[in-house]
Amino acid sequence: MPTPTKGPRLGGGPAHERLMLANLAAALFTHKSIKTTETKAKRLRPVAERLITFAKKGDLHNRRRALAIIGDKSVIHELFTEIAPLVEHREGGYTRITKLGFRKGDNASMVQIELVLEPVSPKPKSAKKAAAAGESAAKPAAAAATAEVEAITGADAAEVDDTVVADDAPAAEELTAEAGVAEEAPAHAATVAATEEPEAESK
Repeated sequence: MPTPTKGPRLGGGPAHERLMLANLAAALFTHKSIKTTETKAKRLRPVAERLITFAKKGDLHNRRRALAIIGDKSVIHELFTEIAPLVEHREGGYTRITKLGFRKGDNASMVQIELVLEPVSPKPKSAKKAAAAGESAAKPAAAAATAEVEAITGADAAEVDDTVVADDAPAAEELTAEAGVAEEAPAHAATVAATEEPEAESK
């Protein structure tokens, strides 16, 4: 058997390894969590996550690609209908590996590999990105608010001007009438003075 170039194989040959990883992936999708050696879990993780990526796409072509790897229609159905919706908003990291200690017989490092199906909480934005987003959002909002205030102010000013003109019309008429009375008063006083002067002279 030729020596593998990327670390030791898990079985006697590449076909054996491929089938072993397919069986491990099928067991992982069926039970959501399996216990195996650390080496097998690390080799299983990219295979399982690639199959979950196929399931997230969900079309017929990717279903056939996944079926070519696993070969069990019931497992593929469960992967595409049950697991894919649970990881729809998760961007990678679909599996979790937890160390369990060492096996008694051969002291192999044992781990538990499981699917991460918890709902995703959105990442908090960093202070710089949040400030930049706030500034970029504040500029159009401020411009819109200023335009709105100017429009409202212009409309209110026009209404106020109309109201002032309408309200001041009677006052203007009253002022004009008072001015007329004031103009008549000096003329009346001059007439009275002119009539009184001849009377004084006659006396």
